[in-house]
Amino acid sequence: MIALGLADMDLPGPPAVAGALAARAAHRAYGYTLCDPRGRDLVARWYRARHSVDVDPDWVMLLPFSPRTALRLLLAALDPAGPVLFPSPEWGGFAAICRAAGVAWQEVPLVLGRGGEAGGYRLPTEEFGRRRPGVIMLSNPHNPSGRVWTRAEIRALAEAVADGPPGAVLVSDEVHGDLLHPGRGLRQPVAVDAAGDLARYTVTLNSVGKTFNSSGLPSCFAVVPDPGLRERLTGVMAGFGLWEGGLFEQVVQQAALRSGGPWLDALLAHLVTARDRLTGLLGDAVPSPPEASYLLWLEAAALGLPVTGARTALLERCGLEVTDGADFGAAGKGFLRLNFALPGPLLDTVLGRLSLL
Repeated sequence: MIALGLADMDLPGPPAVAGALAARAAHRAYGYTLCDPRGRDLVARWYRARHSVDVDPDWVMLLPFSPRTALRLLLAALDPAGPVLFPSPEWGGFAAICRAAGVAWQEVPLVLGRGGEAGGYRLPTEEFGRRRPGVIMLSNPHNPSGRVWTRAEIRALAEAVADGPPGAVLVSDEVHGDLLHPGRGLRQPVAVDAAGDLARYTVTLNSVGKTFNSSGLPSCFAVVPDPGLRERLTGVMAGFGLWEGGLFEQVVQQAALRSGGPWLDALLAHLVTARDRLTGLLGDAVPSPPEASYLLWLEAAALGLPVTGARTALLERCGLEVTDGADFGAAGKGFLRLNFALPGPLLDTVLGRLSLL
């Protein structure tokens, strides 16, 4: 079996991160650690260099836990007055977090165009506004399809929360945002920038975990322009004995953001090659061609697989383990998600097995 289900790269991370971790581990004192304020400036410089976006360092919160944990704590700080809305299909963690928080949520089905320039998923932004959300959550780039939502779409969602109940917020999970595929003329619409004068209604979550294959040392950073929300989130964290910073978390963040750019550029070239080989083989079975990250969203019927039980059928026929699309909401039924961040020889094997379908 070849495991292609988890959204984690089967590739080595940057040497700079490994070297920084080894050096810090050699110190042998692992006590309480304060937040290094230089990390905020590093995040701001990264956004400026990679995305041409100006982020005020004072907006940045450096968090020693995963984005998933950050979302759960953020919901506690927000205490939304309206429903939590997110697209479908969408990363299943949103539903799980809302369920754990006891918060009502609603799925908003994405629009799936077929063929040509109209192909791929689109956000039904008017429907989000019509439901008067307390919180809108989405992944951008989209997990599972790798679609990059447009600046206009993100702006429309910011307008929807600005017109919603008091305290409504757009939460943009951009952990795949640094994995934008080159060569397509796209720009990652960072929510805090796309929202413009409505930036105070946004929270942007990001992490070096997906970009630099370091999710096993969980950390993230949140861009929170509203000082009141930053204060509430800090208070909620304190109630759980959590604070900004972290020991090895800061080492990974700083090494990646300071020295990881050239490694990331090489990674993206590798991912684009893998993407093109897979989409060239699978054709119409890829309903929304990826524009970022290393995830491929597949239509089971177009692969000759049964709509029900497609994941099991692919495992039995080809020895390939992928994620069941039903994990991504009601609109994900009949689809599969495949991770293509693989070494070249392993990708060759995967392509050979898929060609037998």
